[in-house]
Amino acid sequence: MKLRGLYAITPEAPDLVERARQALEGGIALLQYRRKRRDLHEAREVVAVARRHAVPVIINDDFELALEVDAAGAHLGRDDGELAVARARLAGKILGASCYNDAALARKAVSLGADYVAFGAVFASPTKPGAVRAPLSLFSETRLGVPLCAIGGITLDNAPQLIAAGADLLAVISDLFDAPDIARRAAQYRKLFP
Repeated sequence: MKLRGLYAITPEAPDLVERARQALEGGIALLQYRRKRRDLHEAREVVAVARRHAVPVIINDDFELALEVDAAGAHLGRDDGELAVARARLAGKILGASCYNDAALARKAVSLGADYVAFGAVFASPTKPGAVRAPLSLFSETRLGVPLCAIGGITLDNAPQLIAAGADLLAVISDLFDAPDIARRAAQYRKLFP
């Protein structure tokens, strides 16, 4: 499976499933289901909708939930459990890892089985205003043999410089899900990837 393109991360919103459906219609490459409070029913719904569009769903922070809803995989941050344990439990599934601004952490994540690594926040982020900043040079200087994902403050305006720097995936929340036409915004991002 080729991991390249717009990586939509669901917002904390009551109409999350409907917003995800619109993003899927716009042609996203990957969808991350992200909720502070676990919601098994909603997660199942998101996976079902994404399946109809043949788009993989990654569950944020909870590889057990990923298994329960038969998602395509899980994404773990520093405090979300051991990558090696998740890799063993998610055999045959996608495993992503947050690596913030740390290339050494990314190398370790790949050695433990991560299928892609995320660096960020690359720009000031409305979702996580206090997040550590990751320089664009990480994308051009880090060669790990897995796709590199950029996250944090990404907009249509600054996305091209991330792709030029070497980002394979652009993880976007606000600029996508706050757009007046979510499907159209997703399609605009899709056109950025040759």
